[in-house]
Amino acid sequence: MFARLPRPVRYLLQILFVVGATAVANFFLLKLVPGDLVDVIAAENSGITPAHVAELRLAYGLDQSVLAQLGYYLKSLASLDLGYSFRYGEPVATLIFGRLPATLALIGTGLGLSVVLGVLLGVLAARRPHGLLDTLLSALATAGYSAPMFWTALMLIVGFGVHLDWLPVGGIRDVGAAYQGWALWLDYARHLALPVATVAIYYVAIYARLSRASMIETLQEDYIRTARARGNGEARVIWRHALRNAILPVVTMLGLQSSALLGGSIVVETVFAWPGLGQLSFEAIASRDVNLLLGILLMSAALVAVMNIAVDATYGWLDPRVRKA
Repeated sequence: MFARLPRPVRYLLQILFVVGATAVANFFLLKLVPGDLVDVIAAENSGITPAHVAELRLAYGLDQSVLAQLGYYLKSLASLDLGYSFRYGEPVATLIFGRLPATLALIGTGLGLSVVLGVLLGVLAARRPHGLLDTLLSALATAGYSAPMFWTALMLIVGFGVHLDWLPVGGIRDVGAAYQGWALWLDYARHLALPVATVAIYYVAIYARLSRASMIETLQEDYIRTARARGNGEARVIWRHALRNAILPVVTMLGLQSSALLGGSIVVETVFAWPGLGQLSFEAIASRDVNLLLGILLMSAALVAVMNIAVDATYGWLDPRVRKA
């Protein structure tokens, strides 16, 4: 019955199911963590009285049972109300959508650059397996994948931000500068360069190794030999015939890595003081702002679901057999 539904309806139901299941799971997991917002407030104010603590728990609804709190949360969620941030004093939706563009710029640029460079390097390495270029690229890919993101970020800061002084090492723009037009966008790009490079160095290594292995296997197929026998040039055989099938594992990995990429953005955004969802989630964890953290996790789940649906659609475009299934 589900398979008979139109594809857009199936996609919408998948997103709703993922978001709903994630909302319930995250709520219970966060309730298992010791302490809450009132405990943080009490720790920051040594003179607070037990009566005041009880009043705060009553005001924030923390005196109710966990199931009662879950019911209120799901009811608010059904009306598209993500709640109120106790720490920032603003609606959660306002905070999330205010930080979302910065995270999308970081992840989108880093992911796009990683895929393009990774596939290109993988194809070049696969043309002559175990050759000099293949060995060199494999060594560089292993080094990039082995280095932790925070270490790569710190090395880029020291090299390009401190010693060479080419690029800014934090923030999203120069606050004191009155840039306008193209100068403002150039300032954004300069601040984005090092965070994107940190993400790209790690993920280029993954996509390069995956593209290399897939391309080597694809170049052994019968239809590739047929294409060569018909007089097609090597460039046409690789980029027109082989790459379309060899890139399918890369697309699969792209969907699987979307959640890890969102998690990795916390490290990158914290190191570079990039004002995105990653830094906001770190601040929410530190202040035990449950409403804000639930909203961020919910948005992350929705982004992952949308990313995987986009991967599914890309599969159908690359492989007509999937589209007909």
